[in-house]
Amino acid sequence: EKEAKKEAFRKYLESSGVLEALTKGLVALYEQNDKPSSAIEFVQQKLGGPTVSEYEKLQAEISDLQIRYDELSMSHQDKCRELEELKKSHTAATSRETIDDESSKDDEVSVQSNFTQSYTK
Repeated sequence: EKEAKKEAFRKYLESSGVLEALTKGLVALYEQNDKPSSAIEFVQQKLGGPTVSEYEKLQAEISDLQIRYDELSMSHQDKCRELEELKKSHTAATSRETIDDESSKDDEVSVQSNFTQSYTK
């Protein structure tokens, strides 16, 4: 049973191209006259992965971008709050103007009514 699992796994690695990719990387390493100081990094490069320094740069970039995202997100939230406050103050001012306008119209109607009543007497 254990041998069957090993064989199934080997077939899986072969069919997915892993064995071929690893073999190519190891052959390239073998054929190097001047062996690299980091064999694992060499094979990683051959497999298409980033070098350690590239990985570290990418990690630093991710960190910088996360900080920038957080700053922009906070700024956006602040602007949204400001906008809501402006909308509320505008709505309140508009309501006051409407009430004042209606009050003025009532006063005009009252003056006209009083004028009409005194004129007709």
